[in-house]
Amino acid sequence: MSKPTPSNQKDFKIGLALGGGGPLSGIYEIGALRALDECLEGVDFNDIDVYVGVSSGALIAANLANQITTAQMCRIFIINEPHGHPFHPQVFFQPAFKEYGKSLLKIPSIISKKIAHLVSRPGDQSLLEALTGLVEALPNGVFSNEVLSHYLGVLYDGHGRTDDFRELRRKLFLVAADLDSGEAIRFGDKGYDHIPISKAVQASVACPGFYTPVEIDGRYFADGTLLKAMHASVALEEGADLVIGINPLVPIDSEAASECGSIESKQSLRESGLAAILGQTLRTFIHSRVELGMSAYEEQYPSSDIMLIQPRRDDATMLLSSVFSFEGRQEVCEHAYQMTRQDLLERYDDLAPVFERYGIKLNKTVLEDSGRSFQDKLYGTFGYSSSEQQGVLRQLYNWIVG
Repeated sequence: MSKPTPSNQKDFKIGLALGGGGPLSGIYEIGALRALDECLEGVDFNDIDVYVGVSSGALIAANLANQITTAQMCRIFIINEPHGHPFHPQVFFQPAFKEYGKSLLKIPSIISKKIAHLVSRPGDQSLLEALTGLVEALPNGVFSNEVLSHYLGVLYDGHGRTDDFRELRRKLFLVAADLDSGEAIRFGDKGYDHIPISKAVQASVACPGFYTPVEIDGRYFADGTLLKAMHASVALEEGADLVIGINPLVPIDSEAASECGSIESKQSLRESGLAAILGQTLRTFIHSRVELGMSAYEEQYPSSDIMLIQPRRDDATMLLSSVFSFEGRQEVCEHAYQMTRQDLLERYDDLAPVFERYGIKLNKTVLEDSGRSFQDKLYGTFGYSSSEQQGVLRQLYNWIVG
């Protein structure tokens, strides 16, 4: 079925849907977005009609809606420049000491109840079975991401930014799961737009078991990826005609990676440890939902276009990186940048006409430039950001007149 061609730019809406799955996903998305930002002419990623983010994608979407450019995100989150708002991975890995304390306080009560049960019903269960009750004392999460919320609150304060959904120029929806009802909550929607953006991001990235649930207005929220991988349907429901979706996680095919030479030899993920197994499970879970969602979108929104960007299944770099790792940020970001450019170039003949329908040009010259890096053109004149330029010029002025 052929898609309608808008008569002018006011006749259509563009949406951006960003999936999640841990810090690594956020790094991948920054690299992919930097590539898209450079090769797509006619679209401003800080002026998208509808932003939708879930998990780490919520963080990236909130930054874009808050006028933080892809270049600035590279400088802040990847290169970690010392100026402005330096970001440290420790923001994601603050131990949940309060939860540890609550768990320790539960242990005496649980033990006493189990002992009483064994005494009153000696043949009902063994001591080992009774001790399994200590699972109730496990903390609700290993880490707390409260520091992340505080960091974003500072980042969104001033400089034309805001921590209030209602003050944004464009629509922003950050999805989290209501822990007690299992429902998807769209922060930024009516009834949930009074929640600070920084708090909504904190709730959306709260992966169960990894982070403690986030309390908002007496309810508890967790990672919205539990329900859907990208929530592109939110943008489509808002009338988006073109949705650019980024899904950072796909299951790795180690045999295919070995055959294409991206790894030296085929190796079972079982030999890579528990982290690799859990990561593969998460990737498989998320990707299966993406495939189901894409099929449903084609039927429900036949007049809309969805451009999906995601890693290859034989991608050894993604295979060897932990989904919860923040190490090697620059390497992963550069890899995502290059692989996205390669993917767009390989699909150029199919994608270019689609983008053209919406007044967007896919610049083939940029895609074919093999010498490009995500670190190119991250700074303004003289290699400084705008704020740094002002400081340099001020120092130069004081030196001249002084």
